[in-house]
Amino acid sequence: MSERTVWRWLEQAKATGRVEPGVRQGYAVSDEVWELLGEAGGNVSELRRRLLAGAGGDAAVPSMSTLSRVVRRDRRAGRVLVTGRGPEVAGARRPDSLVELGLDVVTGAGGRVVVREQKHLGQVPVLVAGAQVVVTPVVESVVRTVAHAAAVGAVVCVYGDAGQGKTVALQYALSQLPRPARVRRVQVGVHSSVAEVRRALAEALDLRGRLPHGTGEADAVLVEALRQPRVLVLDEAQRLSVSALEFLRGLWDHPDTDAALVFAGAGSERALRRVPALASRVLTWELVPRMAQGEVATVMQAFHPLWSQVADQDMAWVEEYVGHGNFRTWAKVTSHLTAETSGRSRVVVDRRLLQRVCGRLTGPL
Repeated sequence: MSERTVWRWLEQAKATGRVEPGVRQGYAVSDEVWELLGEAGGNVSELRRRLLAGAGGDAAVPSMSTLSRVVRRDRRAGRVLVTGRGPEVAGARRPDSLVELGLDVVTGAGGRVVVREQKHLGQVPVLVAGAQVVVTPVVESVVRTVAHAAAVGAVVCVYGDAGQGKTVALQYALSQLPRPARVRRVQVGVHSSVAEVRRALAEALDLRGRLPHGTGEADAVLVEALRQPRVLVLDEAQRLSVSALEFLRGLWDHPDTDAALVFAGAGSERALRRVPALASRVLTWELVPRMAQGEVATVMQAFHPLWSQVADQDMAWVEEYVGHGNFRTWAKVTSHLTAETSGRSRVVVDRRLLQRVCGRLTGPL
């Protein structure tokens, strides 16, 4: 702020005794105008044309930039926009059934519902030949969180200990978005500076070689690229410095950007909490926990057919000695099992074989 502005604030405080910022009476979208926006299919330009037509060209109709900013603000706050195609805000409906997500629902042991999906395996790093993505209740929750963030342009954080399946869950959730082409992955290094994050954003947004040298001009180009709805995904967000996180918060807060930010990584929640202004804007903190002991057998039998022939006591042994509910560890064991049984006409997965492959992860048992 300029010195003159600060002196004016001080004079106002002396005169009125009030030190809080004044409340700005900005434009607000009424329920009638919001309903009209739904009739226009969520198109703000069409809404403004209808408002101008109804007002006879009256200057009281807000500008396009003001109208877009207020609509974007209300959507981020969770206001539901009902169009002819149903609610535009995907997270507002919060469907209770996996069937509504268009997935293939199967019932596993004990009546637990799991989903086996192969459609997007090319985009999901399951790392094991013949494996299938298993949509557990945890993965379903990540799908809904990411869809909600993409619909309203929010900030979300997907976190949990290493190896819990965050990457698989997040990649699967991104593959289920209506417009996956708008997803942009931002590759960040350890303790990335603001300049490095700016370059990473430019690369993710296909702006390489087109950023001006000045920081202000470069940021303006990034904002222009983010006018279209985007989903920016920053995996390993715990690597980012405080200044880089502040930069991302400022970029997301810009009234002309319409981007959702998805932070992920082991420890990413602690990194974001170092920047209170950013942490306060996180819509959902999505924890990906360890697999519960009672669901390991069901999940792994859906993950790979090899586990369907393993005795319950043998699976319990693997869980106790090496698995510990960690999805990555179980995927490694599965990978070793597939290598051991490859080419065999008759496969028997017994305790001896399990001890041999588990020994490759931990040493002799």
